[in-house]
Amino acid sequence: MDTAQYMDVFIDESTEHLEVLYKKLLDLEKNPNEKSIIDEIFRAAHTLKGMSATMGFQDIANLTHKLENIFDGIRYEKIAVNPNMIDTLFETVDSLNAMVENISNGSNGAREVGPISAKLEAIENGDSLPPAVATTEVEEQVISSNLQTIPSLDEFELSILNESSERGFSNYEITVTLREDCLLKGARVFMVFEVLEKIGEVIRSEPSVSDLEEENFDVSFSLILVSEQPEAEIKEKILKVSEIEQVSINHFSVAKFIENKQQKETVPAVEQSELKQVEKEKQTGKATNSTSKTIRVNIDRLDVLMNLFEELVIDRGRLEQIAGELQHHDLQETVERMSRVSGNLQNIILTMRMVPIDQVFSRFPRMIRNLARELQKDIELEIIGADTELDRTVIDEIGDPLVHLLRNAIDHGIETPQVRREKGKPEQGTIKLEAYHSGNHVFIEISDDGAGINKEKVLSKALTNGIITESEIDTLTDQQIYELIMSSGFSTAEKISDISGRGVGLDVVKNTIESLGGSISIDSSLNEGSIFSIQLPLTLSIISVLLVELDNEKYAIPLSSIIETAIMHKDQILSAHNKHVIDFRGEVVPLAYLKDIFSVLDSSQNNSDYVSVVIVKKGDKMAGLVVDSFIGQQEVVLKSLGNYLTNAFAISGATILGDGEVALIIDSNALIK
Repeated sequence: MDTAQYMDVFIDESTEHLEVLYKKLLDLEKNPNEKSIIDEIFRAAHTLKGMSATMGFQDIANLTHKLENIFDGIRYEKIAVNPNMIDTLFETVDSLNAMVENISNGSNGAREVGPISAKLEAIENGDSLPPAVATTEVEEQVISSNLQTIPSLDEFELSILNESSERGFSNYEITVTLREDCLLKGARVFMVFEVLEKIGEVIRSEPSVSDLEEENFDVSFSLILVSEQPEAEIKEKILKVSEIEQVSINHFSVAKFIENKQQKETVPAVEQSELKQVEKEKQTGKATNSTSKTIRVNIDRLDVLMNLFEELVIDRGRLEQIAGELQHHDLQETVERMSRVSGNLQNIILTMRMVPIDQVFSRFPRMIRNLARELQKDIELEIIGADTELDRTVIDEIGDPLVHLLRNAIDHGIETPQVRREKGKPEQGTIKLEAYHSGNHVFIEISDDGAGINKEKVLSKALTNGIITESEIDTLTDQQIYELIMSSGFSTAEKISDISGRGVGLDVVKNTIESLGGSISIDSSLNEGSIFSIQLPLTLSIISVLLVELDNEKYAIPLSSIIETAIMHKDQILSAHNKHVIDFRGEVVPLAYLKDIFSVLDSSQNNSDYVSVVIVKKGDKMAGLVVDSFIGQQEVVLKSLGNYLTNAFAISGATILGDGEVALIIDSNALIK
């Protein structure tokens, strides 16, 4: 039967079950005798097994069957849980996850699972876990393996591979997995290809080269290489590229590939009861553990809906302007009603795009467990507010900064158990990850009870690097000193490690967050811990702004950064250090004349004794933006300036106003900086 129509349901539900397995294995490690945890893992493995068999993905079905057997044994106290077993179970779920990702990329989900299956069988039989397979045995297994991750090859590519074999070259299938926290995936791919092209010829990659360059892949990519070099040497050279988690190399057989391709065209036998369940879910629009009121919607459709609504917002602004100019009662009444309806529609669309931040948070417990074991530290992760919702566009971008901050807390923040004992602290350190709403923003806080930040060490490093001068030290508050660690190239690490200090500092985190319209602040107490607080907007697509005028040009300033507007007499403008400043509620605030900054030609003959000032704030810093006049508040659609204007100073985007005129959106953070 044709199972293609059920593929989306299978991928979505498999991902959910794998998430359950990851979470519950972490719980099982802490509570090995908790029956409810064991039952949940068994149910997730059993369901995944049945679904995989139904869809014809036999490797997944076989592996989950072995996992199911182990937890059946644990349930009936035939098998005891121990740390080595937990590591193997995590490795099994990693393999299952890789196979599901492979299927979602259009492949067949096949994978070499012999070694992990052997470990699972040893656990099931009560034996000690087998040692690592010897190199010769691995090679024998690999030679008989088949291309796992590249779905198709054309006749020309197959003929090249046949000819290379006849001439004594080796054909390899190579799968490279980058680390989850890799910040520059495209650059790592380029470096891998550069290494391989020096020792052979790359015949095909999956995803395609263009997708790899644009970073349109998760963390793994595969390719076929023709080379004279031995497998071990190829692997060694690839692993010299930084931020690579794993490299898998298999010998590729053209004959075996063709044979498997023919087999793939037929659907293997399935479990009829599981098949009926998937059919029923598809027909009724239900997903496992969902109600009939819930349906799955492809995010691309929501993106299209959002784009259409953005156009509607622009037209709404135009209608409001026309109605105001004509002063037609019926037209004004209709436009007001349309504005109310479209406002409600806007709220619904934005709500539909909101997803729980748990999609990001859920990957961290496993990461922290592994890093803590690697650094021989005892660390507990506490997650609060994982159901807090953010726009999907923000969710997609916030993962990497959070990974970097957490790794920083693990490496630099939390001390080793011995050091914590000497300080009179509990041996187990705690990292708290908390998210919550406040107004139109979401706050994410990463706090730890570790060593804190040494101010003297930070100041010394900042002086050495020329970030500050001796004369500036006395003027800095504690928080400003802490924020020096987010300066470009700053690091207090005494030695470079794989966990942090890899040449990419907290300045990258800061820049990423600010590019999302957010901000980050730091607070710390020596030997008590640190708190990194991130403030993010709920959405990036439609924002509220204050429209201002500079001569005949219109600009927009986001309301989220505005404290107050004021009209001040020129006599209230003072001079300090050759700069114009004002006294704003007892604080000295520097002025920024936007006409000068944006080189606006002053064609007006404005001889007024008053100036219009917009007071904006970033963290604890403020600035007054001097404009010609205020137009008013408006909701606008944020549009990118494109690739050619990415370096425009203090401009974060543009919007189309109701009269068709373009207004540039001012990045007040850049002006304050």
